[in-house]
Amino acid sequence: MEHIGPVLSETFAAITEACAPVVLRGFGSDWPVVRAAAQSRSALLAYLAGFDAGHPAEAFVGAPDIAGRYDYAANLDGFNFARETMPLAGALARIAAAADDVQAPSIYVGSLPVERYLPGFAEEHALSVLPAGVNPRAWIGTASTIACHYDTFDNIACVVAGQRRFTLYPPHAIGDLYVGPIDLTMAGQPTSLAAGAPLGDPRYPRYAATHARAVTVELEPGDALYLPKLWWHRVDATAPFNMLLNYWWDSASVGPDAPYTTLLLAMTAIAGRPERERAAWRAYFDHYVFRPDGHPLAHLPEERHGALGRNQLGRIRAVVMKLLRG
Repeated sequence: MEHIGPVLSETFAAITEACAPVVLRGFGSDWPVVRAAAQSRSALLAYLAGFDAGHPAEAFVGAPDIAGRYDYAANLDGFNFARETMPLAGALARIAAAADDVQAPSIYVGSLPVERYLPGFAEEHALSVLPAGVNPRAWIGTASTIACHYDTFDNIACVVAGQRRFTLYPPHAIGDLYVGPIDLTMAGQPTSLAAGAPLGDPRYPRYAATHARAVTVELEPGDALYLPKLWWHRVDATAPFNMLLNYWWDSASVGPDAPYTTLLLAMTAIAGRPERERAAWRAYFDHYVFRPDGHPLAHLPEERHGALGRNQLGRIRAVVMKLLRG
């Protein structure tokens, strides 16, 4: 679960192939932004100001009574925070002021693509272990709790300033996490209702056992976490002022279509069918998609694999697109 020292391309390839979270201690300790943060908060803000392109950013702002815990409103018809658009420089100034005032509203800006907001920053923080063109996103704010969610991309998250606590659950825990709506979300992905409720909440009886098996990771400045796609994670920024960089990419892309798109379409086509029919379709998905017994046409010569042959998947995509168009 933990790697200490330089991360070489060969090492990182083995890490991603294992598809399990790994803490990378000291991963970003030599980055210019981490060195600036180690000097002082003002040094970090001055460093960021040197890249600021002046674009407005969306900030999450929460009243003091939510204690930085960004979540749904009580009846799930909205959220317990406000979204405000402001220049990035203004957001950073408000974050710095709020960090020194425990009575101030919490505030953070997240998922900022640095190529837009901080042009030139990515070139100083490129990762040789990732494909060219994978640029970081910045997350800056006061103490906060981001609701337990998953991402559909692989992730390297590195602390620049403050501390981050990640609470991790594997993908198969989804049924025990009592997930909220998929079309009313805080930032794109559905979140766990149970992981944000008091432990023992009677509405979520299956959660207690999963919570007991959760993995908690504490990260200091320069430390990073490799998090495979679809792993659930709650993120607590525990210092008064915090900054994190993360890099999203697909470590195993096989084509232009996202698996999540397939999941949504399967919901519309299969989820409402009778139980026995769903079981039949499950057998076909296992055989053709999940392939526990290997390639579904392994009993045929490779030249007879047709649309399931090497580099032929575009043929299936063309058929699907034609069917969807009617």
